[in-house]
Amino acid sequence: MNQYETVFIMTPVLTDEMVKDAVAKFEKVLKENGAEIVHQASWGLRKLAYPIQKKSSGFYHLVEFKAPATLVDKLELEFRRDERILRFLTVALDKYAIAYNQSRRTNAAKPVTEEA
Repeated sequence: MNQYETVFIMTPVLTDEMVKDAVAKFEKVLKENGAEIVHQASWGLRKLAYPIQKKSSGFYHLVEFKAPATLVDKLELEFRRDERILRFLTVALDKYAIAYNQSRRTNAAKPVTEEA
């Protein structure tokens, strides 16, 4: 199984509940097709670099998962079919990217201490 990272942007007109439902839908697609979710993060509402479908902001969500290569096509097909999704990008991670993501998560979890 390969490890992948997907970031998708949802339309800003959604309520918090609708955003959670959309994320749950894509989690379900991953789990039903044998994927193991390694990490996910909601980046919240952010301004877009350029307008997409006349919208200047969107809800960002990141999912890192392990899955067979055939699952990526199924997941991206679901993204294309869902009108709530403005954009998505899925990338395969190599061993260096996997190590970087793991170190980034562990460093983010450590409390920051001030030294005098």
